[in-house]
Amino acid sequence: MAEIFVTRKIPEAGINIMKDAGHVVRVSQKDGVLTHEELCTALTETPYDAVVSLLTDTIDAAVFDAVPTAQIFANFAVGYNNIDLVAAAERGVTVTNTPGVLTDTVAEYALALMLAVGKRIPEADRFTRSGKYDGWAPELMLGNDLRGKTLGIVGAGRIGCGLARRARHGLGMHVLYSDVAQCADVEREADARFVDTLEELLKTADVVSLHVPLMDSTHHLITAERLALMKKDAYLINTSRGPVIDEAALVAALQGHTIAGAGLDVFEHEPQLTAGLAELPNVVLTPHIASASTETRSAMSEMVAHNICAFLRGDVPPNVVAAQ
Repeated sequence: MAEIFVTRKIPEAGINIMKDAGHVVRVSQKDGVLTHEELCTALTETPYDAVVSLLTDTIDAAVFDAVPTAQIFANFAVGYNNIDLVAAAERGVTVTNTPGVLTDTVAEYALALMLAVGKRIPEADRFTRSGKYDGWAPELMLGNDLRGKTLGIVGAGRIGCGLARRARHGLGMHVLYSDVAQCADVEREADARFVDTLEELLKTADVVSLHVPLMDSTHHLITAERLALMKKDAYLINTSRGPVIDEAALVAALQGHTIAGAGLDVFEHEPQLTAGLAELPNVVLTPHIASASTETRSAMSEMVAHNICAFLRGDVPPNVVAAQ
């Protein structure tokens, strides 16, 4: 029997798996994110054997040292930029994530953001609710079609490839992609064309969708200079991580109509928004919910549990991540 700490309430599916395996599971009772200090304090209360962390938790050397008995941290997310992998490796701590199960959900959501901003759906909803709608008009709330347009995928991993398939076969879009290497899957499944540089993609695409992990090399990947390369009628979509975009530069680009609009599910200083962003009519903002379907979040919970249970049995967990 092992003691497992979960830093915030997650779907019961995974909790039940861990309990059914004979483990004691304690879930933080705080209604919200534990501060770094609160997390460290909570972890000192019991010699836990495993920890389930969330992407909102900063897991660093101090956290590992607060619970030296815990040799696995299972992150309830596909991304793991919230975890110091070097510090984990130095202490022999195994780190896992939840890849794959959220691919389709996030790809669908990125497509939804493309349609929402391109068709001005949230803007039209606000307009109608406010009582401004007084009848059909031929130029009321004109948006843009996506069929025949070019989608630029930045990062052709599982999610980027999933969006590319939907855009190509569902909407008849042309697909370009940029990545550190060519991807045969996206080329075969979405008839996508590889471009040598991000700059070439930005100049060509009508919609740019970001699907890269947050690393030193992708922090502020989208800068003021790169936004200026985009078409004036282009849209920028981000369901990856907020700091991939220089948000202040994006606000300026949206205010100045350097680009037509944006759809953002993640933010640079999450949950805070950069000044001016919320007031812009040409941006769709959602609260980091791209993977928020009942099916997907339950599957993520189960994957976290299977990672922990495998480790506690002495097996190698199926989703180990390591420092680059």
